[in-house]
Amino acid sequence: MTPAAFAEKYGLTVASPGEGGEREIGGVYCCDLLSMVMGRAKENDAFLTVMGNVNTVAVAVLADVSCVILCEGIRLDEPTLQKAVSQDVCVLYSEEPTFQVALKLARELGLLQQ
Repeated sequence: MTPAAFAEKYGLTVASPGEGGEREIGGVYCCDLLSMVMGRAKENDAFLTVMGNVNTVAVAVLADVSCVILCEGIRLDEPTLQKAVSQDVCVLYSEEPTFQVALKLARELGLLQQ
């Protein structure tokens, strides 16, 4: 499932499309400590966080994640959003808690055992 398809299905807002229409989500990584994300997120993971700053965009590029999903109604400020756009980072906004978004993604990706 692509980030764009996930956003459409679950009503997330696409703040920065990046490669969200082409790139597949390969896994889920939830963390607000950016130094951990750099070392532990896998390529093509969806990175779920409440950290909406320019460092989040930089970490998304370094970790090569498929998208950043900002949860709990967090939004990027305009300069940070423009940085995400210029770096082709897909950024989605959700009003829901991180856990709820992660559950939806895990179901879509078949990561949960029934």
